[in-house]
Amino acid sequence: MAAVRVATYNILHGMTLDNAATDPQRLADAAAATEAHVLGLQEVDVDQARSGEVDQTAVVSRALGARWHAFVPALYGTPGLERSWQPATSLDGAYATNWSANGGPRPRYGIALVSRLPVVRWAVKRFNGVRIRLPLAAPGEGGWRFMLVPDEPRIALAAVVEGPSGPFTVVTTHLSFVPGVNAAQLRAIAGWAEPMPGPVILLGDLNLPGTVPARLTGWEPLVTTETYPSPAPRVQLDHVLGRRLPADAKLGEHVWLGPVSDHRATGVDLNL
Repeated sequence: MAAVRVATYNILHGMTLDNAATDPQRLADAAAATEAHVLGLQEVDVDQARSGEVDQTAVVSRALGARWHAFVPALYGTPGLERSWQPATSLDGAYATNWSANGGPRPRYGIALVSRLPVVRWAVKRFNGVRIRLPLAAPGEGGWRFMLVPDEPRIALAAVVEGPSGPFTVVTTHLSFVPGVNAAQLRAIAGWAEPMPGPVILLGDLNLPGTVPARLTGWEPLVTTETYPSPAPRVQLDHVLGRRLPADAKLGEHVWLGPVSDHRATGVDLNL
C-alpha cells in the first residue's frame, strides 16, 4: 500500500527572514521540498502588493504538480497593525476544484489546501475575530520586534481526498493567537470534522504549544517536534493530528527548514 504524505506550512506570505523580501521561486522551492501529497497552507496572499500580486496558492500548486487546490480568504485587504481590512464571508461563491474566492482582483489573505490526490469535496468553517490586540513578536526589516496585533477572522478548510485505499479527510486551519479563543476554535473544528469520511487529519498553525492540541481534542498527535521560530525552534505551534487512523498508520514524521517563513513546514507519512 502506498504511503501518503500530508504536511502543513505557515508560509508568512512567502517572506524571507534575511531581508523581509518575498520571492515566488523561494516559496515554490520550499513547497516542493516537502514532496507532500496534500499540503495545508496558512498566511497565504493573493493579489497583495507586498508579495508581488501573485496567487501564492497557485505557485505552490505548480511547484508540487498538484491538480487540486482551494484558497479561502479570511479577509480582504492587508493584515497588519491597522484595521484597514474587511472580514471575508462565506458568500463569495461555490466551492469547487481549483476554486478561489475572489469576486474580482483585490488583495486577499487566508488559508489554502493543495493536493496531488483527487479532491471530491470541499467544506469550510468560519470564525469571527475577537476585538482584542495582543503583543506578538514578528519578523521584519531590522529583525524581530513586538507589536500590538489585532485578532483576525479564522477559517478551517476541509478536503475529502480519494486516497490509495479509499477516501480520507484533511482539514487545515490557522487558529487565533488569543488564549482560550484558540482552544474553543480547535474543539469546534474537531467536532465539525469528526463525522467526515475516512481517517481524518487535522493540521495547521494552531497557535497552541506542544501537547495541548492533542489533550484538547483527544486526537492522536502525529508530529512532536518544535517548529517555531524557524531558525532555532523552541516551541511546536504547527501540528498534525489524526482521528480514526488504522493501527500503525504513522510511518515517519518530517520537519523542513525552508527559505521562507518564521515557521518550519511539518509533515507525516501515513499508511492509510
